[in-house]
Amino acid sequence: MTAAVPRACRRACCARTIPSSLATEQLCLDHFLDEAFVRTGKALQRSREKKLIDPQGLECLLADALAIVKNLEEGAGEPKPEQRDRMLELLFILANLHEYVAHLSIRMGRLA
Repeated sequence: MTAAVPRACRRACCARTIPSSLATEQLCLDHFLDEAFVRTGKALQRSREKKLIDPQGLECLLADALAIVKNLEEGAGEPKPEQRDRMLELLFILANLHEYVAHLSIRMGRLA
């Protein structure tokens, strides 16, 4: 079971508690996933446009993935099925994006 932080989500009008895995984000799971999908969407758009994703952005996406894994690990039976599906979908997208970036880096390294 995921321990909840005694505070509520930092989003206005949201009284949901914060899972311990998201304490640094100060967001409930749903709002964290919303923001993570936005960040991931922007990174995917940059990759589609053949633009590089800055290292800080990649680090942020890695942190998102680690937070999701930690949340799944701490509260395996707790998330609603929709939340669990969103977490797994986001992990899948992030893994594909990471693979794409790694492949692109190898290709770019060979050109240099």
